[in-house]
Amino acid sequence: MTTEAQNNPPRQKGALLRAFGYLRPHWKLTAGAYGMMLLIDAISMVSPLIISWTIDNTIDKQNLSMLSLAVGGLLLLVVIKGILTYFEGRWTEIASQNVAYDLRNELQRKITDLSFSFHDQAEAGDLLSRTIQDVERIRFLTGRATFRVIEGLVLMLITAGVMIWINPQLGLLAIAAMPLLVYQSFRFGRKFRPLSLKIQQQLGVLTTRIEQNLRGAQVVKTFAQEDAEIARFETENAKWYSLSTISARMQSQNMPLLNLIANIGSVVILWYGGSLVISQHITLGELVAFTTYMGQLLTPIRHLGMVLPAITMAGAAGERIFQILDTVPAVHDEDGCRSVTFSKGAVNFDQVSFGYGRHADVLKGITFEAQPNQVIALLGPTGSGKTTVVNLIPRFYDPTGGCVRIDGVDLREVKINSLRSQIGIVLQETTLFAGTVFENIRFGKPNATRQEVEDAARAAQAHEFILQMQHGYETLVGERGVTLSGGQKQRIAIARALLTDPRILILDDATSSVDSETEHLIQLALEKVMQQRTTFVIAHRLSTVQKADLILVLEKGKIAARGKHEELLLTSPLYNSIYQQQLKPRKQKNPGTAELPEKMASADRELK
Repeated sequence: MTTEAQNNPPRQKGALLRAFGYLRPHWKLTAGAYGMMLLIDAISMVSPLIISWTIDNTIDKQNLSMLSLAVGGLLLLVVIKGILTYFEGRWTEIASQNVAYDLRNELQRKITDLSFSFHDQAEAGDLLSRTIQDVERIRFLTGRATFRVIEGLVLMLITAGVMIWINPQLGLLAIAAMPLLVYQSFRFGRKFRPLSLKIQQQLGVLTTRIEQNLRGAQVVKTFAQEDAEIARFETENAKWYSLSTISARMQSQNMPLLNLIANIGSVVILWYGGSLVISQHITLGELVAFTTYMGQLLTPIRHLGMVLPAITMAGAAGERIFQILDTVPAVHDEDGCRSVTFSKGAVNFDQVSFGYGRHADVLKGITFEAQPNQVIALLGPTGSGKTTVVNLIPRFYDPTGGCVRIDGVDLREVKINSLRSQIGIVLQETTLFAGTVFENIRFGKPNATRQEVEDAARAAQAHEFILQMQHGYETLVGERGVTLSGGQKQRIAIARALLTDPRILILDDATSSVDSETEHLIQLALEKVMQQRTTFVIAHRLSTVQKADLILVLEKGKIAARGKHEELLLTSPLYNSIYQQQLKPRKQKNPGTAELPEKMASADRELK
């Protein structure tokens, strides 16, 4: 998933350090949590000493009152430690949740701001995986994972120091196994990192497959491809399962090895310490304290073995997240851009060329001028560049050569939001959101009044069918508008575009999914709307192009002919071919039944 403006993916070390940077705004919570950690560690250091003193000075001497006092003191420390642990966990979790909150917001803003060229290549499932799964791994890293590592290191250092202070020989023997445990943990991390990255990448592939199956459920069923899609999903799922199995095997081997090394050390300490007690070089209480410290020394190592895989996976997740955040949009506001209000709406293409990525130029030297309030129709074979031309007007892409101007201003000098707020677009593939009809129409103008929404719906010939729906304008349209017909969705999309009162209107085959009667009604409404704005129309119907002020006929990325309908019929063989194949009304097979088409249309409407 790359674009021409994407930086190299960050290395894992840099990604981890950068992830911790998101804790900076929440430093008070983090500092408070680590303060609680130090107090808890202090209690952990004191408790074994109290136990040692209790054994040597109360149990051996059978001093019940002192025993009760010592046990009461230990109980008080346990209660205090429990309270401190509560605040430690709460503040750590809140800080890490804030990191996840900030990261997801930043990812959402970035993904929304990225240009069409990025989304042309990106897979929705992979972006979902990065936004949810990868961010969750970063949350764990900046919260519990790192906290446990630091807590363990601090506890290890203090414990080792206290053990050497109690008995240097026994203390040095106890920490002899530490380097081996640390080496094994980091050795495992180096091997586990590339595997964790593969697992997360495969999870993105799997998520993409699920998302595509859900989005294309109707197509899958239409072509009876359920079994084929199940097989494709099983293939990707098997890859993820295989990688996860390897991960599980590596972790299942790592933890027993760490425990084996730690337990051997504990057994050696118990044997040697017991011999020192027998020879009266240390007391029984000191041995108990020592074994307690030994448990505290080994516990962080075990935790490190469990947490290190999560840290490794978080590093891989950080690489994937920051790869997106570091992507520079191919289309963005340059320095010195300004907001511009277009009073005329004159559009000028000056020797414009464009190509998608490494592909050959889709447009080659396109030059034309659309005068204010004109209707410009674009025709041409599939792949001739019609949609690409209109996509350059709102700067969905920037031309690779030449210049596009509106009212004489180069579009690259205009802020993107300022430009697009003055352009209404109805795309060929209508997209509605899972909300109400009212919310979908008002999408481009969130502060629109109810009356403005209804006026736009009337202009798009949508008001009547909306009122006939169960809840009128408050009817839920379902995900991607699945509860509506193609014609209904397009009329709502037209209403959405008209509501913004754009200076320039782009209709990318906007009436392709409506019947002839509805198209006629929409055309009547649009004729009035087009009088106050410059309109670009991609259409395949004669009624649309006949009334155009300028028809541009495109072929292989170039303007092959231009003019009005009657003129092009006489001068352009290509236009004649398109007219004969796509635009020319079909003659009735039986001239004697002149009323038959109207009767059939009426009957068809009754059936519908």
